[in-house]
Amino acid sequence: MGDIDDALERADREHFTKAPPRTLQARIRFLLKYQSAKEIGQEIGVTADSVNRYRRGTRKHPPKDVAAHIEAAVLARWQPQVRRRRQKHAATTGGITVETRARFGYTAPVGTTDDGRFRRLTVHLPAAFARRLFDAREAGADDRRMRQIIADGLRETYFQDGGRRATGLSEVEINDIDYLDLEF
Repeated sequence: MGDIDDALERADREHFTKAPPRTLQARIRFLLKYQSAKEIGQEIGVTADSVNRYRRGTRKHPPKDVAAHIEAAVLARWQPQVRRRRQKHAATTGGITVETRARFGYTAPVGTTDDGRFRRLTVHLPAAFARRLFDAREAGADDRRMRQIIADGLRETYFQDGGRRATGLSEVEINDIDYLDLEF
């Protein structure tokens, strides 16, 4: 996962209406609703027998890396309807807010600066860019492609101000992301 995918996942989690299961047994029982013990074991890096021991409570303390994989698997599957509803709202009417500190590079006309520099931006992108971002994520796009979608949105919304300035600016790139948060 890349910076953009991580930010989308964090934004999804902010809208949970209930807390995910906290205990190991509850987490394993939740995962078993969606997959077999063998499939869960392959995903988290243990055997199906270990998954069943976690479910029964005979094994209570998995290694830290396995516990992290279990938590990630639960959070990835938690409240899918809430996630879809929020994403649909962002992609149709709400849009998405990007807060970042990153180095932006430019392709601009001769006589203007194209030196990249760090900027801290908080910009609300229209719903069309949210839709493109969610579609790309759903299609399995890599982080580079999702960065470009956000860069296109920032170019159009922030740098060109909807066509009122910097009309010669043809391309914006996000190079070094210090941090990036999304909200929708």
